[in-house]
Amino acid sequence: MDASETIRALRQALAASPDNAPLRQHLADTLFAYGHYAEAEQELLALLKLVPDEAAAMLLLARCYRAQDKASAAVVVLERLAARGNARALVELARALAADGDVEAAVRTYRRGVDRDPTVRDAEFEQRFGIVADDDDPDADGDDDREIVEGRVRAQGASAPDGVDALRPVRSDVKFAHVGGMAGLKDEIRKKIVLPLQRPDLYKAYGKRIGGGILMYGPPGCGKTFLAKATAGEIDATFLSVGIHDVLEMWIGQSERNLHGVFATARRHTPCVLFFDEVDALGASRGDMKHSAGRQTINQFLAELDGLGNDNDGLLVLAATNAPWHMDSAFRRPGRFDRVIFVPPPDAAARGDILRLLLAGKPQEDVDFAAVAKKTERFSGADLRAVVDRAIEAKLDDAVARGVPEPLRTRDLLAAAKLQKPTTSEWFAAAKNYVLYANDAGLYDDLKDYLKL
Repeated sequence: MDASETIRALRQALAASPDNAPLRQHLADTLFAYGHYAEAEQELLALLKLVPDEAAAMLLLARCYRAQDKASAAVVVLERLAARGNARALVELARALAADGDVEAAVRTYRRGVDRDPTVRDAEFEQRFGIVADDDDPDADGDDDREIVEGRVRAQGASAPDGVDALRPVRSDVKFAHVGGMAGLKDEIRKKIVLPLQRPDLYKAYGKRIGGGILMYGPPGCGKTFLAKATAGEIDATFLSVGIHDVLEMWIGQSERNLHGVFATARRHTPCVLFFDEVDALGASRGDMKHSAGRQTINQFLAELDGLGNDNDGLLVLAATNAPWHMDSAFRRPGRFDRVIFVPPPDAAARGDILRLLLAGKPQEDVDFAAVAKKTERFSGADLRAVVDRAIEAKLDDAVARGVPEPLRTRDLLAAAKLQKPTTSEWFAAAKNYVLYANDAGLYDDLKDYLKL
């Protein structure tokens, strides 16, 4: 019996018994074996509706995704299975991460899988990335000279730096009025941050601490950092922006000291909005870490958020990430980042507002902002800035050729919008997989609603 006849026979049998999970798994296995990856994917998705979290089906689904160059989708499925300690899933996840270009995470994940079950070792993967198993390495003693920690090589015997330059809080002159759109998000921040400072008597009457944390997530370039500055300006608080380069160091213990120093500085200048950009780099899931260096930094971060031994009253912590699914779940406990808010690309009205702000002070004539906004669906604020920049560059070329500057018009912006593609598309493609396969706790329900899934 050839491949088509085998598949036809299995489909006929399945039509007679559509809820037969082993039979559907067999059909998916057969489709995959003969290279029908998309069809196998559909059968596996149907199977997982019948038998949720079936390990064999999830593993094969991830392989189907990888075979179709859907690396990010494979990562989502495998992360969920790997969280249960499935060694084979960890190795498959390592392959998917490597295919997606994240070699360091791939090597760490592979080692975790092999540590759990040495029988899942992949000689080709080990040779490709120069992996030496601990039991085969006479020099392995738990403190590998070659260990990559937090993206940097930590050399034994290296001395720590004398210190880091102190960060200085600043006063922000940005207000909510300068932020286009985001009405719902502004309202959430008002309730969490602005009102407690405006009416401290009411909050103290209920024993409610002034402060706390909000985690903002969404595609890059949609105004998370700008909104944090506006929050500080709205309440006339100091603003302290922290990047991963301000915290992470290659020397043992220095990252934790840097993190403590950041919080200590913010506490001395309360009320203070302490903003962490790319916070997933500081708060990655500890379950993904084999070595203790990254875990210690995360533990320090959690202790600072809890205010252990310190007073966090008046300290307002905002954080932004493009990948909330990579953060340790401990950060979402009450008193830490207990508000997780999706920051979408601006809607049509907000896009019009942003374009008005971007064109303020520039020569323009009868610009139909609504028409331009309609043609820039899912454009981020950064994308809209790129549209304006393209339009201005085109006008400058004309001005040089003609010797006379002309104002920007609607057609100029529409022409520029055709040349600029929304940079949010790739993020939404990856985020959709997390909504579908890793949203048991409802953390991404607002994103689910936005995507109309």
